[in-house]
Amino acid sequence: MAILSIQSHVVYGYAGNSAAVFPMQRLGHEVWAINTVEFSNHTGYGSWKGKILGGELADELVTGLEERGVLEKCSAVLSGYMGDAAVGKAIINAVTKVRTASKNAIYCCDPVMGDVGRGFYVKPDIPEIFKNELIPLADIITPNQFELEALTGQKIINMESACKAIDIIHKKGTGIVLLTSFNTEENNKAGNKIGMIASGSGGKYSIETPLLPLGPGMAGSGDITASVFLARYLETGDLKKSLELCTASIYGILKQSWEYNKELTGTLPELRIIQAQSELDEPGEIFKAVSL
Repeated sequence: MAILSIQSHVVYGYAGNSAAVFPMQRLGHEVWAINTVEFSNHTGYGSWKGKILGGELADELVTGLEERGVLEKCSAVLSGYMGDAAVGKAIINAVTKVRTASKNAIYCCDPVMGDVGRGFYVKPDIPEIFKNELIPLADIITPNQFELEALTGQKIINMESACKAIDIIHKKGTGIVLLTSFNTEENNKAGNKIGMIASGSGGKYSIETPLLPLGPGMAGSGDITASVFLARYLETGDLKKSLELCTASIYGILKQSWEYNKELTGTLPELRIIQAQSELDEPGEIFKAVSL
C-alpha cells in the first residue's frame, strides 16, 4: 500500500515533501509525492527562487494515477503546506478519488499555517480552507499549538484548554488529533519540557521530552512529525503506540540536528534526516505516554 503525499518541496534543506517522504519510505511505505510548490529553499531564509505549482497540476497528476488504476493501492493521503487556495480544492478531489477507489484509505491533514512567535505565514484565505473544508474531511490532523488555536478559537494556556480545543476538532468529525509542540507554563513549570497530545476514540494521551534549545524552531519538524505519526499509525493502528514511536524518532532526529547545528554560525539550522535516519526505526531514547 502507498501514501499519497501532497505538499510543498524544497531543493535545499527540509520542508514539506523533502522532509516527509524519506521517513515514510524508511518506515516501509511506498510514497507517491505531489509537490505543490518547488522552491530553492524554505521561506524562513527570507528569499528563495521557484514557484507555486498550483492545484491544476495536482489535479492532473491525481487523474493520471486514477487512469493507471493504482488508487486502489493507496492506504492514505497526507497533505501539508498549500501555496494557494486552488491546492485545497485539489486535495479535496484527491481524497475523494482515493476513498472511492480504496475504501479504507485515511486522510491525514497537517494544517500548516504558522507558529507561536512567528504568526501566520500563509495567504489570508488558507486558514478558512483548513477550518471549513479540509479539517471536516480529515481522519487525522496534526496541528501545532498555534494552529490548533487558530482552527478552534480556543486559547491554549494549560492541559484543560488544550483538551477543550481538541474536542472542538473532534466535533467537526476528525477522529484523531495530534497536538504537536504543546508548551504552556502549566505543563512546563520546570522550563525544560515540551509535549504532544494524541486524542482519538480510545482516549487522550500526553507525552513529554526534554526541550531542546532550537530557538525559533527548525523548518520541517512539523512535516516530519506528521509523516512519522501517519506511518506508525498505518503500521500499528494503535494511538498510544504511534505517539510513543513518533515522539522517540522525532526527538532523536531533532537532538542530532541540534548537536550538529549548534556550532554553526551565519546560517539557519536544518534537519539532519539522512544522518539521523536510524532514529526512525531504532530510536535511541524511548518516552512513555500517559493517559489523560
